[in-house]
Amino acid sequence: MKLKVLVVAGDGIGPEVTSEAVRVLKSVADLGGHDFQFSEALIGGVAIKAHGTPLPDATLNTALGSDAVLLGAVGGNEFNSLTPDKRPEAGLLKLRQALGGFANLRPSFAWPALAVNSPLKAEVVDGADILFVRELLGGLYFGEPRAWDRAANSAWNTMRYTKDEVVRVAKVAFELASARRKKVTSVDKANVLEVSQLWRATVTEVAKEYPQVTLEHQYVDAMSMHLMNTPRSYDVVVTENLFGDILSDEAAVITGSLGMLPSATIGGKVNLYEPVHGSAPDIAGKGLANPLGAILTAAMVLRHSAKLEQEAQSVETAVRSVLEQGYRTADLARGQQGVQTLSTQQMGQQILETLKVPVGQ
Repeated sequence: MKLKVLVVAGDGIGPEVTSEAVRVLKSVADLGGHDFQFSEALIGGVAIKAHGTPLPDATLNTALGSDAVLLGAVGGNEFNSLTPDKRPEAGLLKLRQALGGFANLRPSFAWPALAVNSPLKAEVVDGADILFVRELLGGLYFGEPRAWDRAANSAWNTMRYTKDEVVRVAKVAFELASARRKKVTSVDKANVLEVSQLWRATVTEVAKEYPQVTLEHQYVDAMSMHLMNTPRSYDVVVTENLFGDILSDEAAVITGSLGMLPSATIGGKVNLYEPVHGSAPDIAGKGLANPLGAILTAAMVLRHSAKLEQEAQSVETAVRSVLEQGYRTADLARGQQGVQTLSTQQMGQQILETLKVPVGQ
């Protein structure tokens, strides 16, 4: 298997956690005899400092010529004085748009070894395994018109979707559910919003192409409660941009830490992979960052771009094994007895040592 991966480590803890993810990918390649080629480029705050823009043309061109892009994190308080179109996050939004990925995949699952980290009762989260499919290029974040009229003390945004945009993300959800537990939950606000009425009608239509998959609909306000009460009830959850952003972050409490959550953006020219956590500049360079979200993101690279499902599962199994052995980074170890706290690099090393078995067997 040949794969060209662009690494854009970004800001804050991005370089630290991304480095561990790359080490894991290189180990998988060595163990499995695959040819993974890595290049590096700047994005976000470091790109602003070096080139005056959060997304240099060289970064974008290299990304478009790659098979996958692995991102660390972007952002930092020092850039808050810039206008929104000049901040690090603007570079990420521009990259997402250019790569064309419209479906953001965010797994949220319960690790038995981390049950104490979740504020939810163990009997509530035990066995929970949810895959959020969030539409990423439409809705309030991109709809026009949008403006802030300071003179009138008024501002507005537009939630807008076309049927085709809903169809394509719904098909991703149903395809993924077909290989999982064969259930899709579509989340909207169809009792109030016309755009949600379009969403619900379209998803219902797409469901007819997948008779083996059960479809249910939930209103977003009810869903936010159900996720905390009965998370095991859900398999694949598909929803629009804003709702998906909020619900997938809420579901992080199932795992107990944002530092454990990976994501992938698929469907465009090149898939983009990034852990869910932010740049955390307050702990950058201290060896405190949790690399497991980035390492699990590397597993998604293997699954969705390299099409190496067994290797992806091997990485996930290694993470589970290391946690079961009692190894933790500082964010996971708070208030726990009988665990060993590791630095960012030490945790990455534990994963590598666990991976020293025939991958894909």
